[in-house]
Amino acid sequence: MKLPRRKFLHLAAGAVALPVVSRAAWGQVYPSRPIRIIVSVAAGGVDDLLVGLLEHRLPERLGQPVRIDNQPDVGAYTKAITNASPDGYTFVLVIAANAVSVVLGQGLNFDFARDMAPVAGISRNPFFVVVNPSVPVRTIPEFIAYAKANPGNVNMASTGNASRIAGELFKMMTGVELVHVPFAGAAAAITGLLSGQVQVMFATIPASVQSIREGKLRALAITSATRSELMPDIPMVGDFVAGYEASGFQGLGAPRNTPAEPIDRLNKEINAALADPEFKASLTKFGNTALPLPPADFGKLMRDEIDKLTKVIKFAGMKG
Repeated sequence: MKLPRRKFLHLAAGAVALPVVSRAAWGQVYPSRPIRIIVSVAAGGVDDLLVGLLEHRLPERLGQPVRIDNQPDVGAYTKAITNASPDGYTFVLVIAANAVSVVLGQGLNFDFARDMAPVAGISRNPFFVVVNPSVPVRTIPEFIAYAKANPGNVNMASTGNASRIAGELFKMMTGVELVHVPFAGAAAAITGLLSGQVQVMFATIPASVQSIREGKLRALAITSATRSELMPDIPMVGDFVAGYEASGFQGLGAPRNTPAEPIDRLNKEINAALADPEFKASLTKFGNTALPLPPADFGKLMRDEIDKLTKVIKFAGMKG
């Protein structure tokens, strides 16, 4: 369900040349005007609402407004980034879907790992591995054994590239055969899972948590490297499949050649916001976990994710 960003925030709260400027001077004058964050999704979606948390929190720390520029059209989004000045006043929300688009060659004529200066991590959003209760398994090892005993007869729902990739990575690392069945949206996929049309799904936490609590679906594991605060009793896939981790991510990037000073300032203020208990609680409502990282570490995460996605997408034969 989409919510107006302002309403959500109310609820959650209750290539241009740059002049040569010293680090000290940047610290005194930056920022001196509003900051823009370009977002590749439409207003009201989860990723938009997450960056909206920063839109609400950062002005009180920076002393300047933060404005969200939604550009869901890939052409307009690409143009907005490539035309942006590296002056410390334009940033980009980087999400896992952007990395997938790069790997699949879906209209983006730049590479996030090469052409974007990393700024800060924001959060990670994992999936629950959920099955219809009629499937006679309660653990990941039992599910692997069941799928291997029933090759070609276990259907896996997906609601887009992210959930499919989590499942394809599982297939690649375990050798199980799961038949991919795409659905148009989480509600339709959950309905297909509840009806027995499909047997397993790598589902987002917001889409599946209520059905799990009601006993309509059985959660076998979470795909992240840590357990969920919402359901801490659910183990990690990585507990049984060594090295497995599949989560979306959100972070901030800047046009290449943006000076270090504004990047460091944004990193500092974002990490301070992520440490705030109220902010972390807002993330938890989405099933997300905070991702406080220095710029270099967020850059490494982006490169590592693109490397992983490239391998999984090739394995699955996914096309743009």
